[in-house]
Amino acid sequence: MHKEPDFLHNLRQELKDGRRWLDRSIVLAYATAAGLCVVAFTLLVDTAFGVFQRIYHWQGGWAVLVWTPTITAAAVWATRRWAPGTAGSGIPQVMAALEPSLDTTQRGRLVSLWLSFAKMVLAGAGFMAGLSIGREGPSVQVAAGVMHHARRWFGPHSGITYHALLVAGGAAGIAAAFNAPLAGVVFAIEELSRRMESRSSGLIISAIVLAGLMGVSVFGNLSYFGRIQVPRLTWDALLPGLCVTLTCGVLGGLFAKLLAASLTSAPERLNRLRSRFPIRFAAAGALLIAIIGLVTGGATFGAGSDAVKHMLQGEADVPAFYVTLKFIATWLSAWVGIPGGIFAPSLSIGAGVGHNVSMLMGGDVAPALIAMGMAAFLAAVTQAPLTAFIIVMEMVDGHAMVLSLMSAAMLASLVSRMLARPLYETLAHYMVISAAPAPPSSEPDPSSSSTATPPTVSPATPQDNDTPPSRASAV
Repeated sequence: MHKEPDFLHNLRQELKDGRRWLDRSIVLAYATAAGLCVVAFTLLVDTAFGVFQRIYHWQGGWAVLVWTPTITAAAVWATRRWAPGTAGSGIPQVMAALEPSLDTTQRGRLVSLWLSFAKMVLAGAGFMAGLSIGREGPSVQVAAGVMHHARRWFGPHSGITYHALLVAGGAAGIAAAFNAPLAGVVFAIEELSRRMESRSSGLIISAIVLAGLMGVSVFGNLSYFGRIQVPRLTWDALLPGLCVTLTCGVLGGLFAKLLAASLTSAPERLNRLRSRFPIRFAAAGALLIAIIGLVTGGATFGAGSDAVKHMLQGEADVPAFYVTLKFIATWLSAWVGIPGGIFAPSLSIGAGVGHNVSMLMGGDVAPALIAMGMAAFLAAVTQAPLTAFIIVMEMVDGHAMVLSLMSAAMLASLVSRMLARPLYETLAHYMVISAAPAPPSSEPDPSSSSTATPPTVSPATPQDNDTPPSRASAV
């Protein structure tokens, strides 16, 4: 027979280990700091986009044709010059940093306190330019960088690894950004860790709770998009729901394929121009984004959260071709190399698909179709269906739609997998390869001599007055 545990004995043992309690206190302090950084980032983004909106509403909006390219070019130059590891979403950087083959220096080029600070400032510049980006992906890198910094305070026998800290930070970033704690846990399992170790689960939960608490204390315990009113769904909603799901699956797969090709230098001719003239390329792309925003009456500027709220409330004033133009604007925003995420823009594109289908087929299930479109498109882009449907469920307080959202996310992800590889995994793999040193050549160069070594040409050799290309900033 097993002896029952002695509560008092176990309590004395716990209290006697002072070093363990110190390590736990450090983790809790850094988790709180991570949550505060996400809150500060949210406030910064709101302020920056407010500045852009004032520019857009000044003199009929034509000033954005100069403002958007100028701010974007400056932000891309600063990114390549001082913080190339911040370019893009931030989630692939955290996934790449989890790779065991990377050493401390290589990992520090992907997550660090400096990169967290730079990510906040440079992504804020992207919002000030009016680009179609989101703050949720960057929040993952910001929080992970803060949590990863805690490792320097632990002893060699603490048992708290860089892997656990990065996963906890990434999950805390999602939870605080979306005010969705369940999504943070599922994101940690589905995208970052692929498994939940019992010894790190407490660390992850603690980070999520504290980071989420910081957000709730500032913004209140409210759903991101409020609470939708969903009528009773009948079999009449099956066909519209399938149309939304399959459309989002195809569009999301194509979007993921296009982004992966653009950010891993697959379209050689255009990416050669991007590599040789990065600042000019960014300015040209931003000019196209500004033109698209003017054509849509400003609907494609920013993350698109306001457009989603209006759709859910039945007050949408977006054009019929909103989905196509938001799709293009989001792709260009990611391609120019600005720090910024794709979560929120993906939600707005999916919401647009659901809105369009509801307008075509009629009925009173528009809020349900919009929510299903959000979950389906996000799942198709990320190929993380569990994270996608839980994020949307928590953002719209749609517990009555659990099965519908889950089905839409699963089916859309399946369709997307027939068209493209998982986006974040592809980008993270590219970053790991780029960070690894080139293997030495096993055969001597026949053109070399024993008395002289010819000068080598670095891939970062300037070929233009723009900032020289960087391998890390290519993603």
